Amino acid sequence: MNILNNLLFKPTQSPQAHQKRRGIEIKSKREIEVMRQASIIVATVLKEISEMVEPGMTTSDLDTYADKRIRQMGATPSFKGYHGFPGSICSSLNNEVVHGIPNPKKVIRTGDVLKVDTGAYYQGFHGDSCITIAVGEVTPEAAKLIRVAEEVLYKGIEQVKAGAYLLEIAGAIEDHAKANGFSIVEDFTGHGVGRNLHEEPSVFNFRTREIPNIKLRAGMTIAIEPIINAGSKFTRILSDRWTAVTVDNALSAQFEHTVLVTTDGYEILTDRTKVPT
Repeated sequence: MNILNNLLFKPTQSPQAHQKRRGIEIKSKREIEVMRQASIIVATVLKEISEMVEPGMTTSDLDTYADKRIRQMGATPSFKGYHGFPGSICSSLNNEVVHGIPNPKKVIRTGDVLKVDTGAYYQGFHGDSCITIAVGEVTPEAAKLIRVAEEVLYKGIEQVKAGAYLLEIAGAIEDHAKANGFSIVEDFTGHGVGRNLHEEPSVFNFRTREIPNIKLRAGMTIAIEPIINAGSKFTRILSDRWTAVTVDNALSAQFEHTVLVTTDGYEILTDRTKVPT
């Protein structure tokens, strides 16, 4: 399937088909350290983009910048060429949910809700993260959507530790989104990440009995990436075969982190607050 983020693995697929895919990898100390480096490159690029975005720029401008910075730091862009994707970032505006293709004709304007997702491949391992940026002054509805989108990510991350289950993450995300009046996009999930950009397991953002409820183990590295909409949870794919949009044109927001499972909790590998100044 022509989808970038480990997707669509939909919950309508059988658990048996899901289980036959490649097993979950536990990373060694050396591999985790390399993933820290890959992830801090991603965090650096996203932090810099969040500080530089302004009305009048194009999504292609951001893509050019991200590509250059990732390479300057000794990595290569994970997304570029992945299943034919043409950009180093996914840049999705307003009702675009995920996988927006950078475009020199797509101008960023005041009031936009901009999602920027990127990855870096460094010494054999990937880091992956996404942020949503309020461009200038946005509507109160958009501001709340962005705030809650980040909150639901951290609600999910807070469940992570060895011995916890994936659906504990999903439940925490789903409950907080719905309590604030937003829907969870079910067409797209998070994923394992490491040697491959997308690995097992699929990390759902809503409760389901359609897949095994996998127990987390120390050394697992997962990308948690809930997407919430202001309206319907349903999406459709545009004619470019990449960009997913809300079916009702409502706003959408997303945040994502690459997270390491530890014996007593978690480490956010793409933590932008840890980027060297």
